[in-house]
Amino acid sequence: MHRSAHVDTFARDHLPPPDEWPELRFDLPELRYPDRLNCAAELLDHADPARPVFHTPDGPTWTYGELRAQVDRIAHVLTGDLGVVPGNRVLLRGPTTPWLAACWLAVLKAGAVAVTVLAQQRPHELATLCEIALVRHALCDIRAVDDLAKADIPGLRITTYGGDGPDDLLGRPGPGTPYPAVDTAADDVALIAFTSGTTGRPKGCMHFHRDVLAIADTFSRHVLRPRADDVFAGSPPLGFTFGLGGLVIFPMRAGASSLLLEQAGARQLLPAIAEHRVSVLFTAPTAYRAMLEELDGHDVSSLRRCVSAGENLPAATWRAWHERTGVRVINGIGATELLHIFVSAADDAIRPGTTGVAVPGWQARVQDAHGAPVPDGEPGLLAVRGPVGCRYLADPRQRAYVRGGWNITGDTYVREPDGYFRYVARADDMIISAGYNIAGPEVEDALLRHPDVVEAAVVGRPDEARGQVAVAYTVLREGVPRDPEPLRAFLKAELAPYKCPREFVFLDALPRTATGKLQRFRLRGEGDRQ
Repeated sequence: MHRSAHVDTFARDHLPPPDEWPELRFDLPELRYPDRLNCAAELLDHADPARPVFHTPDGPTWTYGELRAQVDRIAHVLTGDLGVVPGNRVLLRGPTTPWLAACWLAVLKAGAVAVTVLAQQRPHELATLCEIALVRHALCDIRAVDDLAKADIPGLRITTYGGDGPDDLLGRPGPGTPYPAVDTAADDVALIAFTSGTTGRPKGCMHFHRDVLAIADTFSRHVLRPRADDVFAGSPPLGFTFGLGGLVIFPMRAGASSLLLEQAGARQLLPAIAEHRVSVLFTAPTAYRAMLEELDGHDVSSLRRCVSAGENLPAATWRAWHERTGVRVINGIGATELLHIFVSAADDAIRPGTTGVAVPGWQARVQDAHGAPVPDGEPGLLAVRGPVGCRYLADPRQRAYVRGGWNITGDTYVREPDGYFRYVARADDMIISAGYNIAGPEVEDALLRHPDVVEAAVVGRPDEARGQVAVAYTVLREGVPRDPEPLRAFLKAELAPYKCPREFVFLDALPRTATGKLQRFRLRGEGDRQ
C-alpha cells in the first residue's frame, strides 16, 4: 500500500489482513492508476464547467462548474468550521438530491471517508452503523434529521443542510476560493458502503479512491458506453452502490448528466423520462414490470440504455420490455462488496435469461464448495476477481467471502460452454426437496409467463417428509380469483413436475427493500395458503 494521506487512520487500520484479501487484477491499461489519486477531483476537475451535471424535477439544472463551486465551499466548511480531518468518517443522509451528491464529493475531496446511509433507516440501525464505522461527523438533509438525532449516537456532530438556521451547512460562509483536493493515495479508503443484507449485523465494505474510478472504467466504459449527451436516471438511492454508480459516478466520468429524483417509483419515473428526455435508466426488475403496467400514454422514446440489477432479471420481463419499448435491457450482477456490476452484456451480445459474460477487466468462474472449478453446464458458486475486491471493516466474515483469492458472491450459477453465465439462485435459497434441487428463480420465471401473474417469489419451507417443499408467493392482477389450480396446470406444462410448488400463497405485494430487492426471509406464513 502507498503512503496514506489519512490523519485519522481508523479505516486503514481496520482493513482485513493482507492474506485475506482477494487477488486484485488491473489487466486493462485504463485501470493502472497513479499512486496518488483523489477520485472526487478526477470526477470534477476535468469536466467542461458549462455542461449540465444534475437535473431536478422542479429546481434549476446544475452545471459542472456550479457543482464544483458548491463542493469546494462544502469542503472548506468541513475542514474549517467542522474540524474534519483526512480519514474521518462522515455519515451522509438524505433523499436523492444534488446537495447529497455535492456533500459526497466534498467529503472525498477533503480526504475523509463517506458513509452514505438510507433516509429510511431507523435510529437503532443508524446507531449500529455509526458504532461499526466509529462515525463522529454527519451531514444530514434537514428533512431526514429526526431519526438521526433520536439515535443518540455518542460524540456525533450533526450538521444539517437545506434549512434556514444559522448553523445550516449551506448558510455557512466560505472563502469562495477553490478547494485543493487532499493528496490521497489511490488506495486510501474513500467510502464505506454497508451491505443491504436482510439478516445479521451489517457489514461495512471499504472501497478505495481508485475503486470509484475502476467501476466506471470497466462496466460503464466497456458495457454501458455512455455519451456526454446522455441523461441518466433511476430508482436506487445513493446509499446503495448501484445508485451511486448509476446516478453519480458513471455520468460524471463520461461528462454526462443525471436526473436526481427524490421519489423514483414507476409513476414518477415514466413522466420524468418523457419530460427530461432520459436516455439511460438504472432500476430493478420489479420496477420494469411495474412500468410495463403503466406504460400506456407515456413517451419513453428517448431511452437508449436500460440497466437492471439488484435481483435476477427473468427472460419474460426482458422480452416484455423489449416488445413494448424496443430497448434491450442490459442485465447485470454486482455486489456491495465489489462496488458495482462485474458480469453483464449489452446490445447484440445480450442473451435473455442469462446475466452475460465477465465484464472487461473482470474474471468470473463457477466453482464447488472446495474452490475447484466445475464443468460447464453444472451449477456451482459464482467466483469473481478484478480491480475491486471485498474488504470488510474488521469483520471475520471476510474469510467466508474471499477464498483462494476469489470473491465468492453467494450466488449459484451455471457457466454455459460459450462463456455466458446463467443465474440459478442465491446459494442459500436453493430448495432441496425429496433429493431434487429446485431453483426458485426458474419457477418464478415460469410463473411470470402466466398472463395473470404480476409478481412471484418461490422459497423453500421445512417439511418433515421431503426436507423442504417449494412455496410460491404470488401477486395476481387485480380482479383475478386467488385460485391456485390454473397456475398449477400452467406450470405443469412449463416445468418438470418436481419443480412445481406444493403450496401457493397469494399476497397483495411482495416484501422488498428500498432498492426493490426481494426480502425472502419475510416470506413465512403470510397470506392465504392454498
